[in-house]
Amino acid sequence: MPEPFVFRARQPDAHAEHAVVDVDPALGALAEHVRDAAVTDIFVNGADGLYVDRGRGAERVPTWRASEREVRDLAVALVAAGGRHLDDQSPCVDVRLPSGIRVHAVLAPVSVTGTALSVRIPRVLGADLAALAASGTFGDVQRVWLARLVRERANVLITGGTGTGKTTLLAALLSEVGEGERIVTIEDVAELRPRHPHHISLEARQANLEGAGRITLAMLVRESLRMRPDRLVVGECRGEEVRELLTALNTGHDGGAGTLHASGLADVPARMEALGALAGMDATALARQVVSAFTVVLHLERGTDGRRRIAHAGRFALRGDRLAMEEVQPW
Repeated sequence: MPEPFVFRARQPDAHAEHAVVDVDPALGALAEHVRDAAVTDIFVNGADGLYVDRGRGAERVPTWRASEREVRDLAVALVAAGGRHLDDQSPCVDVRLPSGIRVHAVLAPVSVTGTALSVRIPRVLGADLAALAASGTFGDVQRVWLARLVRERANVLITGGTGTGKTTLLAALLSEVGEGERIVTIEDVAELRPRHPHHISLEARQANLEGAGRITLAMLVRESLRMRPDRLVVGECRGEEVRELLTALNTGHDGGAGTLHASGLADVPARMEALGALAGMDATALARQVVSAFTVVLHLERGTDGRRRIAHAGRFALRGDRLAMEEVQPW
């Protein structure tokens, strides 16, 4: 059986172009960690501590000292820098700063241990399959196969848990799209930055304090179909937008892609059924739509050593009237 190829911990290398991350004044005491090119995630757990992830999992920063009041003020300032309000009426907020840094904040007492901050820092700008292969992420055989999927306009679903490299792989695949094609990506918070000259990024918007102005992923998928996309991509399927994506992929929009949170390849059909239920689709209708929509499923895992890898590849199948998964070894 061929060896699965791996995503190594996100570290600087000579072949990938790394994003220059602006250090917004609102970052305060977190600025020094944002400047550390190896840090991809920062976690603040109230007054209990600060943790950073350099690709080896969360590591505590022993020199960090802050009170709950200081952490709350930091969270409010960061959310304000992203154009949103964080207060007792809106205690859970997700924003993207102008630099591309993604911030999620939860205030106490919703966060029982104190104000919780999760900061994701974009590091690699436009990594493509060649760059990942050159850095030893996977071999040439796998790179050729992945490039062929893009060239043949396969519809790809990338699955895995949090931090397994779904966005990294998706961006690399999109970087292989021909320059004459128009890519439209749709995300809850915009993170995809493929190396491509014709990329349109659409981002969902939450309602304002008056409860108006909300723009959902499903709405954006419908709008994107009027933008003549050659490649339609939903950064993460998490609700009713799955119905709109399936409709698009089944009506001539080939070469599309999406990601989905799932703990294992065998769990993907159940996750799709759950999303279909949110969209008002019964299991039979969903199964037929999914089987004809997606060409291949790539499932990513992250080991205890921080290495990210494509652990499995599969394709959807029908088992009776229900959705099932068949594992394949395409390389």
